[in-house]
Amino acid sequence: MKTPYQHIAGFVSKNPKIITAIVLIWFFISLYGMTQVTMKTGDETYIDKTTPRGILLDDYKELFSSDSIMVIFESDSITNPDFLNFMNRIMTDFSNERGVSSVSGIVNLMKSANNGKIPESVAEINEVKSKIDSDVLERYLPSNMLTIGIISLETGISSSNQEALLTNLETIIEISDTPPGTSVTLSGNPAFQKQMGEEMGKSTGILIFAAMLLMIIAVGILFGQVSYRFLPVGVVFVGLINTFGVMGLFGIPVSMVVIAAFPVLIGIGIDYAIQLHSRYDDEVNSTKDPVKAAYNTIKNSGPSVLYAMIATSLGFVAMYITPIPMVFDFGVTCIIGVISCYIAALLIVPTFGILIDYKAKQTSKSGISKKMMKYNNFIGNISYKIAKKPVFILLILGLVAIVGVQLDDKVPISYDEETFVPPDMPALVDMKKVTRTMGSTSTLTVYLKGDNLLTPDVLKWIDEFGEYETENRNELTSVTSVATLLKQYNGGIIPDTKGKVNEVLTKIPTSGLNSYLNGQMNGVIEFGMLELEVDPTKSLVENVNRDLEWNYPPPGITATLTGSTEMGINLVDEIANGKLLMTLLGFGLIFIWLIFVYRRFSAISPLIPIIMIVGWNGAIMYILGIDYTPMTAVLGSMTIGVASEYTILIMERYNEERRRGRDKYEAIRTGVEKIGAAITVSGLTTVFGFSALLLSTFNIIKNFGTVTVITVGFSLIGAIVVMPAVLSVMSKFEQKIE
Repeated sequence: MKTPYQHIAGFVSKNPKIITAIVLIWFFISLYGMTQVTMKTGDETYIDKTTPRGILLDDYKELFSSDSIMVIFESDSITNPDFLNFMNRIMTDFSNERGVSSVSGIVNLMKSANNGKIPESVAEINEVKSKIDSDVLERYLPSNMLTIGIISLETGISSSNQEALLTNLETIIEISDTPPGTSVTLSGNPAFQKQMGEEMGKSTGILIFAAMLLMIIAVGILFGQVSYRFLPVGVVFVGLINTFGVMGLFGIPVSMVVIAAFPVLIGIGIDYAIQLHSRYDDEVNSTKDPVKAAYNTIKNSGPSVLYAMIATSLGFVAMYITPIPMVFDFGVTCIIGVISCYIAALLIVPTFGILIDYKAKQTSKSGISKKMMKYNNFIGNISYKIAKKPVFILLILGLVAIVGVQLDDKVPISYDEETFVPPDMPALVDMKKVTRTMGSTSTLTVYLKGDNLLTPDVLKWIDEFGEYETENRNELTSVTSVATLLKQYNGGIIPDTKGKVNEVLTKIPTSGLNSYLNGQMNGVIEFGMLELEVDPTKSLVENVNRDLEWNYPPPGITATLTGSTEMGINLVDEIANGKLLMTLLGFGLIFIWLIFVYRRFSAISPLIPIIMIVGWNGAIMYILGIDYTPMTAVLGSMTIGVASEYTILIMERYNEERRRGRDKYEAIRTGVEKIGAAITVSGLTTVFGFSALLLSTFNIIKNFGTVTVITVGFSLIGAIVVMPAVLSVMSKFEQKIE
């Protein structure tokens, strides 16, 4: 009875033109799908909106959270009538745009203090300034050369509408008659997110181009012993286009983390193409028949590369348990990519060989061949010596891994989006300028829900809780809520009856009240806070949560922390817990897969080097000072997927040599000699592909590139050095069992 791969091999070898047509149709459909790919930034890439925490955050943003666009005005002299008239004119134009709730700035302050008119002389300006509270004046006018206007957006405005609004505001600035020596710049979170999306688009193109270029260089240098050495690059290109196509057709967005998937796919995908191309070249050299070689390649190498591909995919499947959407999307993209690259390699390499009547390169006397033979003999001899005395190697490298696991717990976790992007990104530079000028914009929010938030008892609790937190938590600088507004408009006290509450509410401007109360059932307590590092922020959030547990609101009312600060701290916990769970799940899935495929205890052999590699990664991250982020959190499960390919291929070749009657030591030597060079070449080309990540201007991607390049190097060591020792020990162990 024929195996599935024998059927595939027979069809491909007999119908190369049909296979070519299928590949072309698949390719052109994918080109269309590419046009549907979208970029995604912001909170939705960090938190799953279907979870209770995500739903609460979404409700808060929909009802209360209104982003602001900061307008940075820089001029030779802010306090002159010409500039103030210009600022008034352009801010008025801004206020007329759809989605803008209100505008404010130094002009509004001066008009309020001057009977609604702009001062007409420098002397009059100085007189009006003296009437404004000094703290307020300093915030809006920190120097005579800079001031910041604030455009408050409507509550719940979507990110796409924010982008459209920013485009309109930029157009207004371009067509405005800006005075000489004056510049106007838009800043704030909406501008930051818009520019980050644009930078992501540029970065994606640059990284893919760089990865492909590096791949061409690597293949040109390292894969010269075969004919048509650049065929694997073409295969990977097709696989990459197919990946983009599937993403576009199924609505999988590109986020900051997903960008890194493409160089990773190029690096992994080249492995499949090189393994199949190398085997096809060997078969042609042996049979002298391209058709028979195609059949043998698919029949013999197709399953072993499939096993490695599935093991790699299982490492990415482990990312499905993450609650972080961008990490989930990264895993999905990588799975789609490795499957696309495997199918492309399996079909294109033998089909190409048949159509062009492939001839193997005669390199028996060439310098390349001699060097490869020397390398093969070298690693074969090394593996033989290791197999003879495996315990020493396993103890030493295992000890390093144990130390690495201990150091891994000391690696910091970072969630600050501003540290992920290029440090010289204009929007980031502008945001830092705003923070220096106006102080911290960070807040901590308590979301209130209940039957009626406007009863005196509930209002009293809101007021007392807010005062308690600001008095006892030095990190909190202010508090605002419906209770503070009522006190402000009622002589500093909370109204003691429902009727009095309603009476005072009529005095509060609707725009101000709506920021803290929606109807009678939803409200927020908004705390201003200092700019803090991760650990102090985490401590603050934990303390406020504890306070809510013992100082709980009246019956029928719930109070829950939400907002960007709480989301960030939750993200730290999810990274810390998720990286361990993803790694353990990755090991578990591959363990089950290996036992299912090979049905013997020694099938777990490929996992032992990988366990060591994961430990080594922890040591490297600690030594290099690289933080855990949503990107590097996937390192453990990704390492399992990438490294398992090499270790499984070594075990497969070892088993093949054992079936031919060799003893275990010779099987290890011969297996490593036969496949070690191909693994080294594919590993080094993978390193070249991953190296493209180092060119990214996004720090989060560059750091990920650094550790993944090192991880691939570790994977080669695990396959060529550790795996022979493991196979030697496992063979002895199995003999005892038998």
